[in-house]
Formats: sequence, structure tokens, C-alpha cells
Amino acid sequence: MIAHIDHGKSTLSDRLLEHTQTISERKMQDQTLDDMDIERERGITIKSHAIQLNYTHSDGRAYTLNLIDTPGHVDFSYEVSRSIAACEGALLLVDASQGIQAQTISNLYLAIEHDLEILPVLNKVDMESAMIDEVSDQIIDLIGGKREEILLASGKTGVGIQEIFNAIIDRIPPPEGQPNGPLQALIFDSIFNPFRGVIAYFRIFNGSLISREQVRFVNTGGEYFADEIGVLKMDMLPKKKLDTGDVGYIITGIKNSKEVKVGDTITAVSNPCEEAIQGFEDVKPMVFAGIFPIENEDFEDLRDSLEKLQLNDASLVYEPESSVALGFGFRCGFLGMLHLEIIQERLSREYDQEVITTIPNVSYRCLTKKGESLIINTPTELPDPTLIDYVEEPFIEAQVITKPEYIGSIMTLAMDKRGSLTKQNYLTQERVELTFELPLAEIVFDFYDRLKSISRGYASFDYAPLDYRRSDLVKMDIKLNGEDVDALSALVHRSKAPYFGRKVCKKLKELLPRQQFMIAIQAAVGAKIIARETLSALRKDVTAKCYGGDITRKRKLLEKQKKGKKKMRQIGSVQVPQKAFLEVLKLDE
Repeated sequence: MIAHIDHGKSTLSDRLLEHTQTISERKMQDQTLDDMDIERERGITIKSHAIQLNYTHSDGRAYTLNLIDTPGHVDFSYEVSRSIAACEGALLLVDASQGIQAQTISNLYLAIEHDLEILPVLNKVDMESAMIDEVSDQIIDLIGGKREEILLASGKTGVGIQEIFNAIIDRIPPPEGQPNGPLQALIFDSIFNPFRGVIAYFRIFNGSLISREQVRFVNTGGEYFADEIGVLKMDMLPKKKLDTGDVGYIITGIKNSKEVKVGDTITAVSNPCEEAIQGFEDVKPMVFAGIFPIENEDFEDLRDSLEKLQLNDASLVYEPESSVALGFGFRCGFLGMLHLEIIQERLSREYDQEVITTIPNVSYRCLTKKGESLIINTPTELPDPTLIDYVEEPFIEAQVITKPEYIGSIMTLAMDKRGSLTKQNYLTQERVELTFELPLAEIVFDFYDRLKSISRGYASFDYAPLDYRRSDLVKMDIKLNGEDVDALSALVHRSKAPYFGRKVCKKLKELLPRQQFMIAIQAAVGAKIIARETLSALRKDVTAKCYGGDITRKRKLLEKQKKGKKKMRQIGSVQVPQKAFLEVLKLDE
């Protein structure tokens, strides 16, 4: 099931579960398949959820259907691509009151690339603001077909659920494969259970899998016994045997998360398949940030937590790194800012890990004067400016769908972010599609939030990586009393450096605790200081005991204090509190 965010996938999934009585009324709740607290609180799906439905058709025949409810947000599109690789068909949901949005088109193209049968479903048809005819025309313009092929439904009231099941049976082809051939199963997801180890979710393309059989994971080369296999209902249901086309889970007692790779192929040791299934490409992180434990002794616990989290979220990429200011931690790659926020939240809730996150940035390419090409993930990796020939930054193609009255303000926002308009296309009289080319670094902070506010929520946004382009980038260092704080340095465009530097210095002045000595907070590009704030010292009133008398007595005491302050400033070190690192991230809010 694929759609833009908030178009009603999880609610419609609830109705499908009810109709097939997969879940009893007593256990029924909104967003049944969203099992994380954070998903319920935010009202978004973060993880894809697979479940098996048993359906009896009007002709009396019993069918087994495997449903995957996918996320809608652009940051979780990797979850959608993995789910699509394991499916035969897709329900494309479109909100009847909002029409086709940017992510709808993006997910549709993903499904078409995998030759999936597309069933267009017009959801929320019971709402007063539903524009059934207009949105139906949009769907026909987008994917062709006839108006009568569009299914009308309501996830809230259950209208059209029977028609959806009929269309699934009649129009989506059953799985093809060789039931008697060698076992070939694709792992499309995995989770970590503290008692049972790694549980892999798979879909069998050829052959069959028997409980207690010895299996091999083709890409990692590991051989294990299938201690338990079964199908995915609301809970896991053990089975003795799974056949071609079945979707299920396998428990092999693996405790090390690195031994299971999403996209790997499972085969039988006794009769192995000749080649692995073409899984999905490795994820390409868009945003990088350092994650450090508050206490250095928690480093190993953080490593374990990230390993287990990576099993549950294959789009998380990390590697160890160290920082002078923050000690040992990890350099993590994310698909976007929401993804970073969710990972931080999950580390805190699920693994009790409170962490410091450095300023997020993107990956750059640097060509030195010797002709070497370097990948720069952190500002500290950038060579000395005298050795650099030029730096390239990643560009994206951004697709915005909005109402015509917001075109001007959206174009102003894009120009402000160093973007250029490449295409303008009217989908209908009331909907226009704008395509921009933008530097990725400019959209990771606040682009999406500002887009929503200037369009009053009527703009949808989707993006895809484009290429690397030469850019005038500089490394901006933050200095406290002349000493660099590596965790706060950033790569910024030369034209934006003074503005960004002033904001960081101003913010740090508010956040740093005052010391017994004066602190100079500076932003520098190379040897040039581009912004400065001064945090004045805490002063004791040393003249309080002088009641009258000659002014020289007071001056003598003040001079003595001045010398002490100077000495203290030379030997004193500035401690940057944990709160400062977190707050500097919120500069653009």
C-alpha cells in the first residue's frame, strides 16, 4: 500500500484487517499496524509492516493475501522500495480532498519500475471536501486507464472495502515461481528480539522452506538451522513448511546483527540456488551528523544500540569517529532531518541512550591540487585551503506540487536557498508542479518547514539526488578564546558564512555559562574573523571594603584583580555544556 503522507494508508489497513477478521474487535485500535509509541504520537508510519490476511471470495474460494503498509514521508522512501521488491501489486492511495501529491508520484514510479500491477484507490470519499471527479481525472492523466477502474473507498467508514478485495483477486496476478525448484527467498526486513536474536522477514520466490532445515544466507555466506519458521499475523504464527509465494519469518538464533543483511537471499544447504535474487540497492544517506554519548564510558552501549537499531532500520549507516570536544562517537548517515530526529528519539526511548548530536551536514567532494578526489563527510576532514583546487556539493531535483497562488513565495524561498527553477507544469487549473535544482545542504535544515508555512500546508515536497557541482564553499570554525571547537565547525557557502557565523556566536553567548574571566566567541573562515561576541566575566566587587579615602586605594585593588583575570584567562579552559550543542542545531527554527 503506497501513498503520500496522511492519505490514509494505516486507517485503510485497519479496515482490511477488520473485514478479514485478522484481528478481533476487542483488540482493534486506530493505526493497529503502527506498533511504536512514536508512530502513534506523531500520526506517521515510520516502519513498513507486513501481515497475512485470509480472505474468502464470493465464489467460495479461500485466498491468502500478504499486505505491507508502508510509510509516506520522503525520508522513509527506502522502506517503500524494499517493500515493493517483495510484492506483485500495489494499492495506490490518493486523498479525494487533496489530490495527487509529490510523494504519490515518486512512489508510483518506484512501483512501475518493478512492474507491479497498480490499483488506484480514491480514499476519504465520504468527506464533504472530496473532489471525486477532479481527482479521478488527475489519476487517469497520471497512470491512464478507465474511470471505472478507480476504486472509491473510505478508510474511516469502511466504504468500498469489498470492491478493493474483489479488485485484488481479479487484477493482481498470483505469485509465480517453481514450487519444486531450489529454495530462493528474499529478506526484505529484520528485527532484533533480546531473547531470540535476529528475526528475518522474507518472501519465497522459488522452492519451499521446512522447519529445522539447514539454510544459507547467500551474500554473507553464513549457514544456520531454521529453528522456527512461520507466517506474520498480528503475532508470529509458527508453521512446519512455507511454500513458493509465502511471506514469513525465520529464527536461526543469530545474535550478531551483522550476519543478516536486508536484501540477502536465503537458500537450502542441501539444494542451493545458482544465483542470488537481485535485491535492492544499498541506501545512499543524504544527511550526516555525529552522535556521541554524554559519558565516554557509554560508547560500547551506544555501539550495541546502533547495531540493533540498524537491523530494524536498514537505511541507518554509521561508522566510528572521534572529536576533540566530544570524545568517541559515531558518524551517522540519515535520509533526511526527520529520519535523524526519529533515530535520536528511538535511541532515547528504546535503548535508554541520551546522546549529543553535532550540526548535520551533507557529503562533499574535494579535488586537491595534486589531482586527488576526496569525500568530505565532516568539516574537519577538509584539507588546508592552500591545497584545495575546488569543492563540489551534492545537488537534488526537488518536486513541489502546490496551488498557483503560492508560486511566487515558493520561488522566492528556492532562490533564497540558491536554487533554480527548471520546470513548471500545470497538472490542473488548481494544481501546479514546480521542479527545482537545489543544493542538498540548503534543504536539510528548515526548507520543508518554511515551505509548509508559506503555502499554508498546501504544498507537497519530494526530492531525488542529482549530481555534484562546483561550489564556493568555505569551512567556518567556531573559536572560544582562540581555541577551535571542532564539533561546531561547518561547511557553508561563502555568501552565507557571515550570516551563519553571527547566528552561531549570538546563540552561544546566550548558552555558555559565564566564567571568572572574559570569553571571546568568534566565527572564522581561515585566518579571517567574520563574527564575534564577547561574554563578559563574572566580577567580584573588590572595592566594597573601601569606604572613602584616596581613589588610588580602589584603583590598586582593581589593577590587582585585572592581573588575576588576565592570568586566569590564559590558563582557564571553557567547558561547552551539552545543552549548547543541542541548541545550536535549532538555529533555523
